[in-house]
Amino acid sequence: MLSRIRRIVAAAAILLVVLIAVPLSSFAQAQAPDFSLRAVDGPPVTSESLRGEVVVLAFGASWLPLTRNQMEGLKKLADQYAARGVAVYWISTESDSAKSKNFVSDEELRELGRKYKISVLRDPEGPISRRMGVDQLPATVIINKQGQIAAALGGLDPAADLAKQLAERLDKIL
Repeated sequence: MLSRIRRIVAAAAILLVVLIAVPLSSFAQAQAPDFSLRAVDGPPVTSESLRGEVVVLAFGASWLPLTRNQMEGLKKLADQYAARGVAVYWISTESDSAKSKNFVSDEELRELGRKYKISVLRDPEGPISRRMGVDQLPATVIINKQGQIAAALGGLDPAADLAKQLAERLDKIL
């Protein structure tokens, strides 16, 4: 009986991974939507300002338990690909309105960015992330030099090496 339950749980986990991967992967090679995201430290970052660069956009929320894993992986990736012209950003989808239950202040996000040495952008309530096909957090979208979504990853396995997963995709693009 216990082994049957384990098989059912394993099958359900595999099905969940497939269902999670399908919506984001369907956006691969589509033109990325135009966007403008407010930086918590510095000028806004727009799709136009990033034209001609390979860009990693990691969407998340500071309250998520996996944020630490995501930020550590992004920092490692940013260090590894800095000389190759890859821009790496972490995007908070949390509200910037103090009246919202989902509020996080710019100062809290600045501190998070300083801790991991990652540029932090804001997508309050997530309209840009939704336009890019992100339907869960955390998620990562890679945009190639032509402005197309070259790869998209939904979810995050806490045991996996995010930097390694993204590096495999970046190496194919560069």
